[in-house]
Amino acid sequence: MIKSTVTDTSINNLDVPLEREGFFSTLIRELSGTLEDLVGLEEASGFISVVGQTMGRQIDQEYKSALKLSNLSREQVAEVLVDLKKRIQGDFYIIEESDKKIVFGNRVCPFGEKVKGRPSMCMMTSNVFGSIAADNLGYAKVELQETIANGNSGCRVVVYLEHSEEAEEAVGREYFKG
Repeated sequence: MIKSTVTDTSINNLDVPLEREGFFSTLIRELSGTLEDLVGLEEASGFISVVGQTMGRQIDQEYKSALKLSNLSREQVAEVLVDLKKRIQGDFYIIEESDKKIVFGNRVCPFGEKVKGRPSMCMMTSNVFGSIAADNLGYAKVELQETIANGNSGCRVVVYLEHSEEAEEAVGREYFKG
């Protein structure tokens, strides 16, 4: 038997940058990167979209339950989307809000630096926002105009709430009430 010269306490006290949040962010980054490499960005985004849509429905139900409501108004949807991102350490805020669309800005991605170069991870935002908006308001189209993942200094996300010429011209994903 080989005897180790390193004691358990010295290992426990090492300055190793490993903690739960960072571990899971790295895990998601590597999973999305592997998907992007294996099946391409569009397909990887599709896989992540499925997860985001499921999470969006769960989060929507949690907010409605906490608010004791069966449906959220447009104003409440906007507030919920900002709040949920804040809870996961994003920094989303409302730039513009009307019956036709809600425009969000963001200074900090919840995934931190791990999102850079992994645009498929932005499908989490698209699908969570789109699912919550559509489930409460009937329809949503989410356009990711600028993203930290693509090298922008922040994000600009537009959630269109009705079919319009502007929404039709936007490059994004559509969501319908489930």
